[in-house]
Amino acid sequence: MATILVTGTAGFIGMHLAHRLLAGGHRVVGIDNFNDYYSVKLKRDRHATLSGHPSYTGIEGDLCDMPTLRGVFEKYHPDRVCNLAAQAGVRYSLEHPEAYQKANIEGFLNILECCRHHKTERLVYASSSSVYGGNTKLPFSESDPVDSPVSLYAATKKANELMAHCYSHLYGIQTIGLRFFTVYGPWGRPDMAMWLFTKAMLADETIPVFNHGNMQRDFTYVEDIITGVERSLLKDGLERYEIFNIGNHRSENLLDMINILARKLNRTPRMQMLPMQPGDVPATYADIDRIRTKLGFEPTTPISEGIPKFVDWYLNYHNITN
Repeated sequence: MATILVTGTAGFIGMHLAHRLLAGGHRVVGIDNFNDYYSVKLKRDRHATLSGHPSYTGIEGDLCDMPTLRGVFEKYHPDRVCNLAAQAGVRYSLEHPEAYQKANIEGFLNILECCRHHKTERLVYASSSSVYGGNTKLPFSESDPVDSPVSLYAATKKANELMAHCYSHLYGIQTIGLRFFTVYGPWGRPDMAMWLFTKAMLADETIPVFNHGNMQRDFTYVEDIITGVERSLLKDGLERYEIFNIGNHRSENLLDMINILARKLNRTPRMQMLPMQPGDVPATYADIDRIRTKLGFEPTTPISEGIPKFVDWYLNYHNITN
């Protein structure tokens, strides 16, 4: 059993990953700065689900605080690291670029440096489907060019891949980058469409629908994602430097997602059709041949099953009787 450092354990994917690793008998050290990009209470509540586990150690700290991060490595000697801490959000990056430079560039560099000096076996880190920018060829493949980002968030994620490549090449660190595609599910993020639309429908408020509804997303249920992340951390036989798409391999129409939500909530959605927003792309769709071949990754949850699970969690979390 390994000691695994997971950054961002108060985050959506980080919390789920920590639970999976703990269930597998591993020791998990989690670090999070509990920033206020969205509800700190939600982050505290996520973290509370982990804090009682005897094999979990939670640390409140920032990746940009190098002395603290170095101390974590020196004290716990993680065998492997999964870096999920980042400043998320495409639209937020248009107004707060400095937050992305700090968390996504400086913070990631500190992780790389600690892995280098402590001879960490493997670093798995979160990239994003946003690196594909305005690519129109579908599905997106890891071999496609990714040199035309359309948001600063996407640019920082591409920068992470390049930084990881340098450290793999120069110092022999094994780095595995995961390009996530629209993750959703219980304990999800309140800045993402599924949460926002659920909240609006329950309040009988209007839903903003961008690009006049002509949007497709590769919605991927969180438990499927976690299976792929876990295998990226633990499976042997991977190359020194790897990049994987990790998605559902199904590009769903945004209006279909809204209709499934509406049926589950027994509401009639009120939609305001709007133009495309800066930084957005009309479609995402993951080619998962590489991760399927190397890690045996095979998502099993369609949105017809995953969305109702999210809604059930949302209603329970907010004590709503629908």
